[in-house]
Amino acid sequence: MTVEGKRVLVTGAAQGIGRAIADRLAAEGAAVCVADLNADGAEQVVAAIRDSGGTAVSAGGNVAERADIRSMIDLCVAELGGLDVMFNNAGFNRPQPFLEVTEEVWHQIMNVNALGVMMGCQEAAKTMIAQGTGGKIVNTASIAGREGFPSFVPYCVSKFGVVAITQAAARALAEHDITVNAFAPGVVATPLWEQLDLDLMEIGDSERPGQAMEDFSAGILKGFAAQPNDIAGTARFLASTDSDYMTAQVIMIDGGMVLV
Repeated sequence: MTVEGKRVLVTGAAQGIGRAIADRLAAEGAAVCVADLNADGAEQVVAAIRDSGGTAVSAGGNVAERADIRSMIDLCVAELGGLDVMFNNAGFNRPQPFLEVTEEVWHQIMNVNALGVMMGCQEAAKTMIAQGTGGKIVNTASIAGREGFPSFVPYCVSKFGVVAITQAAARALAEHDITVNAFAPGVVATPLWEQLDLDLMEIGDSERPGQAMEDFSAGILKGFAAQPNDIAGTARFLASTDSDYMTAQVIMIDGGMVLV
């Protein structure tokens, strides 16, 4: 049980990959702060974890606002006794054709997916440094952080940014015994991809429900799209003592879509 007793905060944990991470870590003995813009959804996840015998608390907030991130971390520390692992997982996408990308959508995505990750790293590190016990920061990157897609330009830029933030933070925080790593999912059957499917139909990139996921999944060496639980094991490794000697790395967990 290499995560047992760890105090963990997961943003974007009301659903999808974030929820799978929270569920897995709680089942293995971690105390989890489930954070999400959807405060009601976060509380539902907490209730399910507690019903299964785990330890969890919820926190609402917007990762695009530093004050909200600070409040999430402060709640985690107050309720769970500290912060050992921070998952900067919250993010979203809003497809637009390359020639039609607007400044509004660009800034919305960048503020959550890139700026939110940087601020999450900063605020988590401040707490870990004050505790004096080191810690782990884990960021959610993407296959879109390794190659560009014409209808996902702001999203791709934000996820390339997550890779850069991960490397920079790892260098900055190594002296404090804080590791910073990331994992990069591909196609995962989550509400984010369900919305992408609808959005891509709306802009004419696909013609029928489910086509977008099928098209993107066609090149997966494993032969199928992931479920959130397929990602949770890698996330658990990055939160555990098994990864103590790893930092500044991005682990591809995409079934073999992008070969790097």
